[in-house]
Amino acid sequence: MSTDYIFGLHAVSAFLEKTPEDVLELFILKDREDQRMQPLVNIARKNGIAVQFCLRKTLDEKVEGAQHQGIVAKARLKDAGDEKDLAEILAREDKPFLLILDGVTDPHNLGAILRSADAAGVHAVISPKDRSAKLTAVVRKVACGAAEAVPFVAVTNLARTIRELKDAGVWVLGAAGETETTIYAADMKGPLALAMGAEGDGLRRLTKELCDGLVKIPMFGAVSSLNVSVATGICLYEAVRQRQS
Repeated sequence: MSTDYIFGLHAVSAFLEKTPEDVLELFILKDREDQRMQPLVNIARKNGIAVQFCLRKTLDEKVEGAQHQGIVAKARLKDAGDEKDLAEILAREDKPFLLILDGVTDPHNLGAILRSADAAGVHAVISPKDRSAKLTAVVRKVACGAAEAVPFVAVTNLARTIRELKDAGVWVLGAAGETETTIYAADMKGPLALAMGAEGDGLRRLTKELCDGLVKIPMFGAVSSLNVSVATGICLYEAVRQRQS
């Protein structure tokens, strides 16, 4: 585990409620003790966490000017999982539901994706270690606690991981605009990994070639593409719909 600052009401609240033992210090904007902040201060004090009331400048410096909403925590952060963790998830789940991110680099997109993945019941989010967004404080803030709930697995070789998923009986579907098959026509009921591409570029050629099939979201308006976090949410919930029917 590493130590860093997390910030934002939802992100800090998730830490305090789920793993208060990993919160080392809590920093609150001076004179801010409103209805949203006071319960967090109470949880911190109940768990023996030191609470300091600081000037805005002090909080700004701790998070390098990010929007902290008047609350910052110094915490032990769970590192990303690896191939071993993914293998354990596959062994544990009868019908795994996985999400593959092929080079998503924007931390805001990653945070939003983790939030959707948590809501949809995804068992793990898989991303390559290189040229991809990491689990930063910004990601955790946008994810509103989902970064602590959904296993995030950073793999060394995404192509090899996809092959191993297929060998384990997982059906890999990639989102790509050039296919004629829509998400509504694809079978997502069994062991599934949905692969989403990078902002602007989509899935890499090798990733597409390794997928068992490609799907697209039908588009009826003037806009030709969607933000990757929005597209991911749509695809995940079509899978949820099918898997619950």
